[in-house]
Amino acid sequence: MDMTEDNNDLLLQQFFSEAAAQQIADDGFTERVMRRLPSRINWFTRLWTLFCVTVFCVLFVVFDGWQLLTTHFEVMLRTLMAESFSINPLMLASVLFGLLFVGVGEAVSRA
Repeated sequence: MDMTEDNNDLLLQQFFSEAAAQQIADDGFTERVMRRLPSRINWFTRLWTLFCVTVFCVLFVVFDGWQLLTTHFEVMLRTLMAESFSINPLMLASVLFGLLFVGVGEAVSRA
């Protein structure tokens, strides 16, 4: 019975891969229709981006981001040639958090 299911799966995959490879010429009709459809995601995208930027700014202020950046930049410049420098994991996490959620919002808006 397992062999039959595997064979059926193979046949289905072969059928759908052949069907997916076909292109139907529509003279740009699909793109025109998609552009005219109302986009409900636009308000969500803008709201999500605003939320992420706000959270990032609040975290930047709460963790005294400017002082951390200037301190790390100064340390980096002074010790660049001598040795490696350490990065504050909390500051790095907050920057990555902001970039991640803005990126996720943008990816959702493009889908």
